[in-house]
Amino acid sequence: MSNQEIGFKQKLVIEAGRAEKYYWRDLWRYRELFYFLAWRDILVRYKQTAIGMAWALIRPFLTMVVFTVVFGNIAKLPSQGVPYPILVFAGMLPWQFFSTALSECSNSLISNANLISKVYFPRLIVPISAVIVSFVDFMVSGMILLGLMAWYNYIPTWRILTLPLFIGIAFAASIGVGLWLAALNVEYRDFRYIVPFIVQFGLYISPVGFSSNIVPQQWRLLYSLNPMVGVIDGFRWAILGGESKLYLPGFTLSVGLVALLLITGIWYFRKMERTFADVI
Repeated sequence: MSNQEIGFKQKLVIEAGRAEKYYWRDLWRYRELFYFLAWRDILVRYKQTAIGMAWALIRPFLTMVVFTVVFGNIAKLPSQGVPYPILVFAGMLPWQFFSTALSECSNSLISNANLISKVYFPRLIVPISAVIVSFVDFMVSGMILLGLMAWYNYIPTWRILTLPLFIGIAFAASIGVGLWLAALNVEYRDFRYIVPFIVQFGLYISPVGFSSNIVPQQWRLLYSLNPMVGVIDGFRWAILGGESKLYLPGFTLSVGLVALLLITGIWYFRKMERTFADVI
């Protein structure tokens, strides 16, 4: 064996995609990895807990009770003609989905650092699988809403058929913001401290414990710059019916911002993706 052969070292290069035109095809080719990551995170989340997935019911239920007491019983805010617990929980469902997705997405790449640094696959799979895990919690928490409707003998109107549309908008908002935070958290680890603050602050400025109708008319459009305002209002319009109204200018603005966040989130994530294996 020659010295040249002995000194030869094989170098493994992990690229963000074999070619740009194959990237989106790869998302389908690696779909089994997507299923595996989502299922693994679902199992790990409540592993070694005494009551398992019941935590997905207890946390939103207790928050709903607190908001009902504070905003409904003490502040006496209007409830749009429906029991206040139902008003609160109809807003809490999309917010819990969004906030949980942000927390999971922001840490998803860091949590899977060993996998990302060793093999190639479309990195979009990682944060999107985290959103799916949050959606499972969303579906489990939805049982509380069904229970509240049965308790108060509340029957939704035909608008409930439009709920999948608003769930889709919530998905887009979660993925858009989640991709931004996932990519930024790889480059700047400070975001692991910033994300909890964003979630906590967003809870208070979003109409979760109250109806956005109490916001003065001259401020409604400005208030709708929070994209979750349109999502929550859409959920309530679909679930509550009756006196619930959708403020179309604000809803249109919120949906436009969600679309912008989704498009720019994918763009920024793809831009930074080829550096993840080196930085992480």
